[in-house]
Amino acid sequence: MKRKLTLKGAIGLTFILGGIWIAASNLLPYLHSQKTSAHIDPSSTGSTDVKTEQKKEQHSLYTVRPKKGEEMGVLSIPNISAHLPIFHGTDEDELEKGVGHYAGSVLPGEEDNSVLSGHRDTVFRKLGEVKIGDFLVVNTSAGEFTYKVRKIRIVDADDRTVIVPKQRATLTVTTCYPFDFIGDAPQRYILVGDLVRK
Repeated sequence: MKRKLTLKGAIGLTFILGGIWIAASNLLPYLHSQKTSAHIDPSSTGSTDVKTEQKKEQHSLYTVRPKKGEEMGVLSIPNISAHLPIFHGTDEDELEKGVGHYAGSVLPGEEDNSVLSGHRDTVFRKLGEVKIGDFLVVNTSAGEFTYKVRKIRIVDADDRTVIVPKQRATLTVTTCYPFDFIGDAPQRYILVGDLVRK
């Protein structure tokens, strides 16, 4: 037995067919754009590509990345007449020889937070004499980078905010505190400097 197509049914069918047509007309250009974008050079445009370019620029500062234990530069602190060798890594082997560069942080001169550590009774004996506004100068294979001390902090030994990422090129210099404490010091003395010249 055949059913008659009512006005209500005709309107419903029109909506269904219209929806299919709209979906198909939008889907085909989308699929075509996805196919062609797979062939586009990743260094072209787009937010992901901007991040890729920034990473490439960061790494272009250093043609060779330092290996663990390797001497990678010199930290100069003019106010206390200090010229200290920097070694990649912060194990006791590196800290016995000079200032250690925390391997989980960026290299000096790069955007983000570059972290240096040293013993309070050797390389950083006079670190307490450094004031806000003083300069910290790092020389590496990528050039000379001058940071201006913006902040001095004293934090607990287990405070992880010392190594957090930063929005701009920052140098964080850390040592144990108090300076005259005997044994394992309970705090850390922190200098935070912003890159002002490279």
